[in-house]
Amino acid sequence: MQNFQITNLVRSVTFFQHAGLSILFIFMPIIAMGVTNSIFEIGLIVASFSFAQILSEIYFGRHSDRKGTRLQFIRIGFIGCAATFGLHYFADDITLLFLARIGAGIFSGIMIPAMIAYAYESIDEKRKVVTIISFHALGWMAGIIAAGFVNDVKMIFIVSSGFFIMGFLLSTRLPNIVSKKELESGTIKKIILKNKYLFLSLLLRHVGAASVWTIFPIMLMEQLGAELYQISIIYISNTLAAFVLMSLMANKINISNVSMFKIGVGMTIFVFIGLSLITDWWMAMPFMALVGGTWAFLFIGGNFHLMENNPRSTSTGLFSSTLSIATVIGPIIAGTIGILFDYIYVMYFAILIIVFAFVVSLKIKNEN
Repeated sequence: MQNFQITNLVRSVTFFQHAGLSILFIFMPIIAMGVTNSIFEIGLIVASFSFAQILSEIYFGRHSDRKGTRLQFIRIGFIGCAATFGLHYFADDITLLFLARIGAGIFSGIMIPAMIAYAYESIDEKRKVVTIISFHALGWMAGIIAAGFVNDVKMIFIVSSGFFIMGFLLSTRLPNIVSKKELESGTIKKIILKNKYLFLSLLLRHVGAASVWTIFPIMLMEQLGAELYQISIIYISNTLAAFVLMSLMANKINISNVSMFKIGVGMTIFVFIGLSLITDWWMAMPFMALVGGTWAFLFIGGNFHLMENNPRSTSTGLFSSTLSIATVIGPIIAGTIGILFDYIYVMYFAILIIVFAFVVSLKIKNEN
């Protein structure tokens, strides 16, 4: 199969993977409000997905490197996500919603590290891999647009399941690329110790971000009077900026991966300063575009730095699981602050912790 065809197939599979993930992720706090009125329980529901994803990404990311294959993990993940995300349609009480979220976390964790590693290994010219990963953002944008268009918190589960089915069907056309088996013991510990400042700064940054994303859709609706489609518009500005910037990274932006990561972490501070000052829903759009840009820098910079210097699926699995850990901690913190104080204090917390994250990121050194 020609390299051009493989590239377009990987882009398409990546697109449907992230369209399926995003359509629920953005609106999960609102969906959770349908089964509980407690902001703390909403935080736990949001966190349950990420907790399951943490264990799944670490275990299956390492297993993928040991086997030297990616496709079987990608396909199993798509099938499992189609089933578990569709199961959300029937989750009309808090117990069923918890079970659906845990299942979705497990199956999404199976395919995410393998998909990133497959994209990296399928293309000879590594800068072009950025254009494939940019379809993460394009998929997120499609999912958010679909949610706003459907404008029904039940039907978006069916649409999400459909995205995963499409991704699975396309993945059956991908060639099976076999990479070197990584059988050395203690690999996970070595990668963590070697890249401790990257993982710590990523964790702190995303704890702050995840805490805000837990309350932000509710804040937009309750305090600023936003409708579901208006929330979609706000988040589209995020994903569109990420897609455009990731695409530019392939040819126009030529700085080191470590520098990109540091810029991504540091610029996030200004996002939450801005969001803490808005007085109408549309005012969030430029700051959400900025966060899309910061995400493009830290995601590409961090993942490429890890894959160039470590076993790929294991290191990207650790990157993703670090995000998942933050997405467990962040919602719980947001729920606690929301009970004790007010939503705006979650923004203040995010600003403070991301400042610390940037300071830690300055310790990361470039490697050849």
